[in-house]
Order: sequence, then C-alpha cells, then structure tokens
Amino acid sequence: MNVLVLAASNVGTKTKTAMSYIHKTLEEKHSEHDITFIDFIDKKMEFADGRNYLEWTGDTLEVTTAVMNADVIYIGFPIFQASIPAVLKNLFDLLPVNALLDKTVGIVSTAGSEKHFLIAEMTLKPILNYMKAHVVQSTVFITEKAFSRGEIVEDDIIVRLENLTEQTLTIAKAHEQIRIEEESKYGF
Repeated sequence: MNVLVLAASNVGTKTKTAMSYIHKTLEEKHSEHDITFIDFIDKKMEFADGRNYLEWTGDTLEVTTAVMNADVIYIGFPIFQASIPAVLKNLFDLLPVNALLDKTVGIVSTAGSEKHFLIAEMTLKPILNYMKAHVVQSTVFITEKAFSRGEIVEDDIIVRLENLTEQTLTIAKAHEQIRIEEESKYGF
C-alpha cells in the first residue's frame, strides 16, 4: 500500500514531531509499504483556484499527487483559532471532491489548549467524510505539555500514536479486502 504521512502546517514543530514519530513507527514495523513523509514547512503550496490538480507544478503537484496516489493517509495538524490551518484546507480545495474515495485516514491534532480537543471531530472529519475517506474513529489529540525539547515525553501519547498507526493500517487492509471481494463479483 502507498502510505502518506502529512505534517500539515507551515509553522511550528510539534505537529512535525508527532508525525515524525508515526513515520518512524511505520518505517520500523511496516517497511513493506511505500511510505512517504511530507512536511508542509518544506513545501510551497499555491492557492486553489478551481483547476484540475494535474495542471499544477512544483510542490503543489507533488503534494496533491501524493494524496491522490495514497491508500492510507495520516494527517497531523495544529489547531489555530479553533480550526484547521489554512494550508490544510487549501490542500483539500486543490483536490477533486472524491479525492479520498477508498482511502483510510488517521488523524493527529496538536494544540496549546485542552479546550480544542473536539476540533478534529467538528472541523476535519466532516471534510474527510465529504471527500469519501474512511476515517479512523479514534484520533490522537496532543497538548503542549506532552512535548519537551522537540520530543514527546508522555508515554500515553506514544502509546496512542502507536495504536493509531496500527488501527489505520488494519482498517485500510479490511477495506481493501472488501473492495477486492466486491469487484470479484463482476468477473471482469
């Protein structure tokens, strides 16, 4: 399977730290998959203007193509102003409506306050559902106190990230098997 790990923020380090942990776990335990890590800090994304994603060039084409080719996507994002970052929303706007059809998505959010723990549920999940993704029900929410000197220091968060990594792959494999069985009924 093609697995994409997205650190969907163009500022800060906490989201990248969390997503790097997932990336490392995937590389160590699931190296049979084609795993790609994209950090938005390293990318220059153009603003969506309604054109087909294949008409873009540079980083915008690279990122949108990676999303379109992925079977599994882990999205990590910080919470700004009680919402997802603009760069993540822009990514969704760059993609076709059914871009996430049959893709399984795991979610990690980072925030400065515990008050924002429902942002993934209220803001991101409706977008992912609209775009036809299989969204893993459990998400990982991480506050500032879980980080120290660029590392995750709370064991509970590490366990939850590992569980999300495994759950997302397991659900993706189950959906893939269901799709194969359904397609085999047609005999062509």
